[in-house]
Amino acid sequence: MKKYLSLAWTMFKIGLFTFGGGYGMLSLLEHEFVEKKNWIAAEEFLDMVALAESTPGPIAINSATYLGYKRGGAFGSAVATISVCIPSFTIIYLISLFFDRFLALPYVHSAFRGIQACVVFLILSAGVKMFKKLKKTPIGIALTCLVAASLVTLSLLSVRFSSIFYVLIGAVVGFCVYLVSRLREKKGGDEQ
Repeated sequence: MKKYLSLAWTMFKIGLFTFGGGYGMLSLLEHEFVEKKNWIAAEEFLDMVALAESTPGPIAINSATYLGYKRGGAFGSAVATISVCIPSFTIIYLISLFFDRFLALPYVHSAFRGIQACVVFLILSAGVKMFKKLKKTPIGIALTCLVAASLVTLSLLSVRFSSIFYVLIGAVVGFCVYLVSRLREKKGGDEQ
């Protein structure tokens, strides 16, 4: 029971203290799961993020579901998912009751502007940390550079391109690299 309470409290804190959606949460997720709690290794965190991004639903909820299952099976998955959702749901529900009056307050409007700037930093920070922990293979570096360059170019040209396509393209390239390496291994084995 202690394991589930710890999981619930950690996910509740993540849901309560992060702004900017799943990408804004990545830095906090990594800090809690990898560095502080040691629940998963850094490499597995990268895999978890890739899996959470490539499945339907918000990245934070998918990550909570994954980690909850890893820590406590199906019940742990349910505990983690519900715990990460409760704060956001409660806050948004309360705000929705008096949304117009809430945003009309000048200090609330200013606070949201500050939060937006902070979210950009959180997303960039998470990306840099993940890149540092990425295995430095030629294909990994090339793919990262291509995605970053295309992301910047498309953003500057105001072309809408969903991040899902980046994930799918990365998956296809990774699969092709895997197939080529398997063919080379097979060809090398046949020559011996």
